[in-house]
Amino acid sequence: MVFEIASVPDDPRKLTQCVLQITALLDMYQAELARVLGVNCGDIGQLASGRQCLQPESEAWTRARLFVRFYRLLYRRMHGDGVAMRHWLRIEQPQLADVPHRLIVDEARLGDVVAALQDTGD
Repeated sequence: MVFEIASVPDDPRKLTQCVLQITALLDMYQAELARVLGVNCGDIGQLASGRQCLQPESEAWTRARLFVRFYRLLYRRMHGDGVAMRHWLRIEQPQLADVPHRLIVDEARLGDVVAALQDTGD
């Protein structure tokens, strides 16, 4: 089950919780989130345990905000259908000429995926 995220949080704790929730909602691994945010796997453990939060103005903060933006665009495009969202993420998309999950996790091209979702009018 997925849910709509109304806005990109500005509060460190809320943004941290939000990216962790998105990771779970999209059936992604915490190690994949680490790659998306550009941090170590151990850092994700600290975030998940509540011992740390994302720090404003850091590179991880910027990437986390973009990750939430990505989720919001995908949610709207798929009309809140979680199965369709996870499917879209894992199959080749013609406008990207690749699989979005691979681009986001392996190629650090989250911005390109966000742009593709925006270009579709969503």
